[in-house]
Amino acid sequence: MLDSSNSLRFELSFDKILRTDCRVYMESLASFTGTKSNTLLPTNPAFPSPPSLTPALPTGASSGALNQGGMWGRLHSLGQDLAANQDDTMVRRVAVIGAGSSGLVATKCCLDEGLEPTCFERSEDIGGLWRFTDKADRGRVSVYRSVISNTSKEMSCFSDFPFPEDFPSFLPHNLFLEYFRMYAQHFQLLRHIRFKTTVISVRKRPDFATSGQWDVVTEAEGTQESHVFDAVMVCAGNFQQPHLPLASFPGIETRFRGQYFHSLEYKDAAAFQGKRVLVVGIGNTGCDIAVDMSRVAAKVFLSARSSTWVFSRVANHGFPWDMLNTTRFNHFLEWLLPSAVMKRIRIWKTNSWFNHEIYGLASAKSSNFNFIINEELPFCMLSGTIVLKSNVKEFTETSAVFEDGTTEENIDVVIFATGYNFSFSFLEESICNPLKNNSTLYKCIFPPQLERPTLAVIGLIKLTGSVMVGSEIQARWVTGVFAGAYKLPPSSKMMAEVSKKQLPVKRNLPEKQNSRLNFISYTSEIASCAGVKPSVLRLLLTNPRLALAVFFGPCTSYQYRLMGRGQWSGAGAAILTQWQRVLKPLRTRVLEDSASSYSWRWLGLLALPMALVVGFLLSKCPKLGWAPRAGLLF
Repeated sequence: MLDSSNSLRFELSFDKILRTDCRVYMESLASFTGTKSNTLLPTNPAFPSPPSLTPALPTGASSGALNQGGMWGRLHSLGQDLAANQDDTMVRRVAVIGAGSSGLVATKCCLDEGLEPTCFERSEDIGGLWRFTDKADRGRVSVYRSVISNTSKEMSCFSDFPFPEDFPSFLPHNLFLEYFRMYAQHFQLLRHIRFKTTVISVRKRPDFATSGQWDVVTEAEGTQESHVFDAVMVCAGNFQQPHLPLASFPGIETRFRGQYFHSLEYKDAAAFQGKRVLVVGIGNTGCDIAVDMSRVAAKVFLSARSSTWVFSRVANHGFPWDMLNTTRFNHFLEWLLPSAVMKRIRIWKTNSWFNHEIYGLASAKSSNFNFIINEELPFCMLSGTIVLKSNVKEFTETSAVFEDGTTEENIDVVIFATGYNFSFSFLEESICNPLKNNSTLYKCIFPPQLERPTLAVIGLIKLTGSVMVGSEIQARWVTGVFAGAYKLPPSSKMMAEVSKKQLPVKRNLPEKQNSRLNFISYTSEIASCAGVKPSVLRLLLTNPRLALAVFFGPCTSYQYRLMGRGQWSGAGAAILTQWQRVLKPLRTRVLEDSASSYSWRWLGLLALPMALVVGFLLSKCPKLGWAPRAGLLF
């Protein structure tokens, strides 16, 4: 029998194991006994909550009773050995930098994995880019008043927390911010966020090679504070420092008498009433601002340097464009067909809306397929409120001279929608210098040169779909790595893969502007690393209806909660009801004859295959009305 001192020592040891990493401890014991199962981590107000992750002791047992022998004693001894082996590198405390969309989901994923996150936000509220302010806050980028999301709510939401069904498919900034508040409140994230706190520096500790820990210095209300964290998640996003290449536009600083500024400072069109405005840059932001100002300005000129294809948010039959285009079936066709064929198909589909070559936007001979989302731009060009121009050659006192030799006089305002550069000035130089763009990161997340993979960059990606969904799948994998559930390859292999995949940076472009990554390719790749990529074949055997929805329907984030770590019991229902949530806000007026119109539509769809079958049978039979070998009618 153990004396009291030994019993106390064992109890403290057991408590230390639980505090160190409860999840690793319990999963290791479960694997040892052959009882390990998939744990349901997320919760959602519309579906059943998952079971608790806290281990339960046998009825009537205390922690001290675990060392009294028997099965629990042997398991406890195994857990002590496991903790002793992992204690020197165990990740517990995680610093999350930024409380925008990426920072919120990173904090939530830390909690799911049993980690202890502390999120530092330099402003007074959550929301990041989507928190609109009338004036440009110093050092903080926010959207303009008229902004509408380019991706629909079903394709943008976090995987275990759908948008409310009464929200419209494409959202203004205030509804996006409301969603973030609901998410933070539901998962109790605010208690882990320190507002009005700026991260000054993130430096490796002297024993980083063995501990993987970081010294983090923050400042709040003029007072600096030092912290030690086991891991760091940088969630500052793409939009940090405005890219303003004034040297590429001779005369703008020395001769031009009008006003000029970066699109970061644009908030509202009211100040440009009756002005002649030139917008430089034909990305999503430049086109949005040009369309917004065209309603009040005397004339808006839009300067484009490269070919650009224009998509509408409203696709066939009025459905959201991304829900129809971003499917695993379409992704399979892109993989199956030659790239030249797919490019022709994309150009044909895009030109079926309006001929881009006539409008001077792009031609079928264009070498790339850059696209923007703006259904109003063609009409503004058609009505003359926006005039498309070539690249600016130089500025005079009151005019802009373009590379095609034309000149526009009496320009009052020039807005440079020329993008952003990312800069993590708080990181030490050994990490920051190699970080030229996201292609220098392993899977666009991990700096590969670190001895310990305890620093991750979340959301520094540019996808053909929602960055929010990409950030979430990144955060789920990263926190799993921090918690010890996943292993990364050796540093040498990661650096070799990074070197192989690096893209050449084009001249005269901001460093952040890389080619967009395919949404399904990238999210599926990270989901495979985390073991949560859905298996369509397995679903086909267990739930054929859901399998068809996953393969032929929109590739929504719920698909990454169907199986594996972090499985959510409500994911299947969310997938099967996603179109209902799209249609719900539109059904504010029911037409009396809508049912009959649907019936005729289905009859029409059935008539086509019937006609084909009848035609096939007739082609195989003798012609009706004629007797064989006779010229007589029946």
